[in-house]
Amino acid sequence: MNYSDSDRIAWGLESLGFARVGNPEEADFVIVNGCVVRQKAEDKVVNKVRSLAYIKKRDPQKIFVLTGCIVGPKVEELKEAFPYVDLFLRPQEWDELFKKAKELAGSGREPSFLPRSAPVSVSITIIKGCNNFCSYCIVPYRRGRERSRPPEEIICEARGLVERGAKEIVLLGQNVDSYGHDLPGRPDLADLLAELEKIEGLKRIRFLTNHPKDMTGKLIETVARSKKVCECIALPVQSGDDEILKLMRRGYTVEQYVDLVRRIREAIPGVAVTTDVIVGFPGETEERYLRTRELIASLRFDKVHIAAYSPRPGTIAARKLPDDVPREEKERRVRDLEKLQEEILAEKNRELVGREVEVLIEGKRKGKWFGRTRTDKLVFIPEGEGDGNLEGEIVKVRIESSSPWSLGGRIISRGGSGEAV
Repeated sequence: MNYSDSDRIAWGLESLGFARVGNPEEADFVIVNGCVVRQKAEDKVVNKVRSLAYIKKRDPQKIFVLTGCIVGPKVEELKEAFPYVDLFLRPQEWDELFKKAKELAGSGREPSFLPRSAPVSVSITIIKGCNNFCSYCIVPYRRGRERSRPPEEIICEARGLVERGAKEIVLLGQNVDSYGHDLPGRPDLADLLAELEKIEGLKRIRFLTNHPKDMTGKLIETVARSKKVCECIALPVQSGDDEILKLMRRGYTVEQYVDLVRRIREAIPGVAVTTDVIVGFPGETEERYLRTRELIASLRFDKVHIAAYSPRPGTIAARKLPDDVPREEKERRVRDLEKLQEEILAEKNRELVGREVEVLIEGKRKGKWFGRTRTDKLVFIPEGEGDGNLEGEIVKVRIESSSPWSLGGRIISRGGSGEAV
């Protein structure tokens, strides 16, 4: 979501006549969009802001902006820590920035949040904020309560992006399964997907992130029927132990989660299920950690985002639960799960060698074309494959090599029709 927000800030400034520059010393606006979901992320933001302080001191006319989840409702501490920053803007509250930009540019126009030309895959936020208040999570305190965007507004934005070249739309929300509950008529995510599928020229649709307690059978059935919605479900479990899930305030049990994964896999053949896991949460004994490890080993996810717990000031866990797992133990558990998941992915990807798959080409990287399968597996193709520019095309690829993190192959034909893997 932060990447999506950064794009929209840039598109808005470009519509007012500004251009991106490669060196912050050349910029009129120096903008840092910062995440604080974990301590490591916050440390990176703080270090980046401090490393850019010299630019403002050298040229006081530059406008230094700090935005994103790092900016909460109270900014006094941030102002004290970073006195050279001009604007502290909460997530997606950028009016003051664009007011300054219009003054500097001498423009009476309003900013546009559509690019001149869109990338192959582009994200659209459909719901902002979160109502769940998981005990470890800072998001509701920084992005606020859930606010769904009207479906007609999302569809209009999607059409505009497709007209500018986008082939894939990724719908974003802290909990996309809550979409529409606060709108007239209570449209849901399944309804929105059905409408987006009608957009001519749009090839693929993805969405994330789901909450296990809120994902409905209607949504699963919609994905199963759809020709454009990709067979890839992001479903964070966070822990494989019921007591830890209770302390996290997740609202489901391990048994309920496993049953949901079973229903998804039965309804959607070949579906990829990805997840998030936090290790070292308060109260996570070795025995409880091993339950998480066993869950990952048994469910064999297609991707696992693993993080060590870090207390976020103001959250329920930070206020009420002691951070009682040593840092070294947290890091050991992260490494252990990463090794396990690498072995699982190596096996799963080896099984794809020799198969023909559908790949949407996103561009070039290090002399090779790259793109993704419908199940979000990264595929590299030699640059000499195909004639002319393949960017934005769907091609049929025979997989010839694999690693835990990507696949390699050659184009069989243009136009797709390979397996949805």
